[in-house]
Amino acid sequence: MSDKSHDELMSPDGAVAPIDTDYQVGQDNIALNIGPFGLDIHNRVFVISGSMVALFVVITLLFRQSVGPLFSEMRNTLTAQLDWFFIGAGNVFVILCLLLVVSPLGKVRLGGTEAKPDYTYVGWFSMLFAAGMGIGLMFYGVSEPLSHYAASMGGVVEGANGLRTDWSPLGGAMGNADAAKDLGMAATIYHWGLHPWAIYALLALSLALFSFNKGLPLTMRSVFYPIFGERIWGWPGHIIDITAVVATLFGLATSLGFGASQAAAGLNYLFGIPDGTPTQIALIIGITGLALSSVVAGLDAGVKRLSEFNMLMATLLMVFVIAVGPTLSIFSNLVSNMGAYFENLPALSMPFGREDANYSQGWTAFYWAWWMSWSPFVGMFIARVSRGRTVREFIICVLLIPTSVCVMWMTAFGTTAIEQLQGGYTAVVDAELPLQLFSMLDGLPLSSITSLLGIILVVVFFVTSSDSGSLVIDTISAGGKVDSPVPQRIFWCSFVGLVAISLLLGGGLSALQAMVVSTGLPFCIVLLLCAFSLVKGLMSEPRS
Repeated sequence: MSDKSHDELMSPDGAVAPIDTDYQVGQDNIALNIGPFGLDIHNRVFVISGSMVALFVVITLLFRQSVGPLFSEMRNTLTAQLDWFFIGAGNVFVILCLLLVVSPLGKVRLGGTEAKPDYTYVGWFSMLFAAGMGIGLMFYGVSEPLSHYAASMGGVVEGANGLRTDWSPLGGAMGNADAAKDLGMAATIYHWGLHPWAIYALLALSLALFSFNKGLPLTMRSVFYPIFGERIWGWPGHIIDITAVVATLFGLATSLGFGASQAAAGLNYLFGIPDGTPTQIALIIGITGLALSSVVAGLDAGVKRLSEFNMLMATLLMVFVIAVGPTLSIFSNLVSNMGAYFENLPALSMPFGREDANYSQGWTAFYWAWWMSWSPFVGMFIARVSRGRTVREFIICVLLIPTSVCVMWMTAFGTTAIEQLQGGYTAVVDAELPLQLFSMLDGLPLSSITSLLGIILVVVFFVTSSDSGSLVIDTISAGGKVDSPVPQRIFWCSFVGLVAISLLLGGGLSALQAMVVSTGLPFCIVLLLCAFSLVKGLMSEPRS
């Protein structure tokens, strides 16, 4: 499939149950030419969201010294007060997705009863996976299993006030290496398995259904038609789309900031290039330039090819780690880790009565807010490339297959790092977080080559996230049009880089985390409303 026009993408094949509305896609848009460049923008969504982001960048850069502590306090307050809300909502999304797989609603086909998939499984899976978690897996693949293992080994530690000060999940496993490994891997898989992919699947399915089957624009407001009716074309819809643009942009900026810090650490490790904010900013500028070229190339020529390249390189790196690392332990742990995950899942996902506040608030609540802030971006991107799939096929692929890959990745990299530590190689646990992947690879053969491959992977994941995210933001700000002028994509791609730079200057990783939590909160509410709209919309659709 080549990049389709709006009419080609939205035209159903076979029977559907469209929503009867007089609204025409783009009717509130402003089309104008600025020199040789054409624009086609939603008159309120584009202007307000763009102005809000620009104002945020200016204020953050002007008051860099004072905003850092403010960002840190914002993150700590939100995760401490609302951890139960994030954790409980995550459980709702997983349960709903699993129910849809086994229910008759799973027979509904996106795009009509006769619709055919636009992409092969390989191309489709590569794009959704690269957009969904690529940078996160590179950044946390070694550090998170190792962190949870080390914290679990330390067990429960109480301060003078009787409150726990340790970061171990649940009750820890004081001095028991095997139990600490199982608990640490279960806690890691919990953050990268069913729950985050259920968040993505829920919103992606909602967007695809209301666009391809109901005939509404491919934008966030369309999902809420069963709740607001025709009012979604007014200010309720404007607010939803503006919030989606801002949340998507800050979610992207957070991941790009993580990617830049890891790439800078790797370049310092390999080539002695100074590691610091200037290097990270230079990387963001350079990689944003690469993303711009991919954006101009379009969905198929740019994003699809880069995603497939990334999947190939990531697979090669994982196979290498499995082959030269503790191979037998990795495969045996794969089974035991899944067992530990399901055994500890009820306790890890319990929203109330938690004693492991540092883990549930500092790790889980932040992660869920991060996935939710990414959900407009990843959800719309997955929706756009998923036409022709049944609901059952869609959820199984989006939920279960990436979860299996994440489990394999975390088991391979986490087991290798933990066994290195148990064998006396402490360089990994002693390294700064962005450097732990490279320290782990340094304990294996061909470390220079694999570390360079790791940097390349971070960079290309950076590019695929930035360009696909820019395509999604542009679609929302263009009123749901999927074939808007290229200059608009360039504008948003550049803005993503500017926000990442301003947050790094205004408080580093704590600023990035604070903004992703604050934008993830409203989208937690949005997603809960989506659950109602999705079920209501599916019930009226003909089934294949």
